[in-house]
Amino acid sequence: MKLGGMLIRDASEGDWAAIWPFMREIAAAGETFSWDRDIDEARARQRWFPAPPGRTVVAVDDDGKVVGTAVSGPNHEGPASHVATASFMVAPGYAGRGAGRALGRHVLDQAKADGFRAMQFNAVVETNTRAVALWRSLGMEIAATLPEAFNHPQHGYVGLHVMYQRF
Repeated sequence: MKLGGMLIRDASEGDWAAIWPFMREIAAAGETFSWDRDIDEARARQRWFPAPPGRTVVAVDDDGKVVGTAVSGPNHEGPASHVATASFMVAPGYAGRGAGRALGRHVLDQAKADGFRAMQFNAVVETNTRAVALWRSLGMEIAATLPEAFNHPQHGYVGLHVMYQRF
C-alpha cells in the first residue's frame, strides 16, 4: 500500500538487515524509545517480530530502501485485547520525509480493519515533540502523562504520554 509517497508493506525476515542498524542507533541514543540503550540484536528482533496477531511492517522509499518500521498488535490480553498498540522507528536520516506519517496511518487503518476498538501508544516521550505532533495530527489524544517516567540523556527526567484514539 502506497501512503504519502512511501510503500508500506509487511516486513519479511530479510528486512531485518536494513532495520537493525537504525533500530540500534535509536535505542542507543536513549531519547525516544524506552528500551535498554544496549539492547542486543536477538532481543530487539524478538520484540519487533511478534507472533500473530502481532504485525510488523516497513516503509520503503522510491529507491526500494527500508527507511522505517512499525510493530503492532493487541495492547493486552483477554478482556483488554480489543485495544491495539504500536511502536515506530524511522531511520534518523529520513525523519520529516513522510515515513512516520505513512506508517502511522497504515497501522491505525489496519487496527480498525482488524476489529480493534481503539489504539493506545503506551510511551511517547514528551520531549519528542515531532512524534507528539504527528500522532495528534492522526487523531491520537494525550490520555495521561506520567511525570518523570523517562530518563532522557539530555533533559533528565521527563514525562511519558499515553496517547489514545477510539475508533
